[in-house]
Amino acid sequence: MDDDIRRGDLLAEGEPEREFNPGIAARLPRKTVAGGALIRDEAGRILFLEPTYKPTLDIPGGIAEYDESPYEACCREIQEELGLALEIGHLLVVDWVPALGVWTDALAFIFDGGVLDRPMIDRLKIDPVEARAHEFLTLDEARPRLRPSLARRLTLAHQALTTGTPAYADFGR
Repeated sequence: MDDDIRRGDLLAEGEPEREFNPGIAARLPRKTVAGGALIRDEAGRILFLEPTYKPTLDIPGGIAEYDESPYEACCREIQEELGLALEIGHLLVVDWVPALGVWTDALAFIFDGGVLDRPMIDRLKIDPVEARAHEFLTLDEARPRLRPSLARRLTLAHQALTTGTPAYADFGR
């Protein structure tokens, strides 16, 4: 979203609501929010990254920074990870992910990243800090190298591409 539009929208909201119980806002739980993109090649295979920081494949995207929308996070991360400013399309999936280990619960958004033709694929500049490699795979080919919840989430994203209806999921279901 354009910064001027956001500023105008915030001004139109008026004065921020005051806390009924001072300090309560700081005590409320926080969720992690992430935005990723389902990017395909002309054969319909999905672009996967092999991250440097975890043992499983992932799609391009990442965690939103403070006061950044999931869509903006997706666009920023795509630019950082792939070196491309892609036109990111409509929402495919919102998935709630429960807390696990040191990680808080999260909302994972997947957007339509579109189809890359050969010249665009040749222009990919994978950030070596973010990923060791990239490859285009079918979901079935990638499944053994994915966390089960991501495989379920990507299945829903594929269905949303077909139906045109975004999905909501709890841990990919």
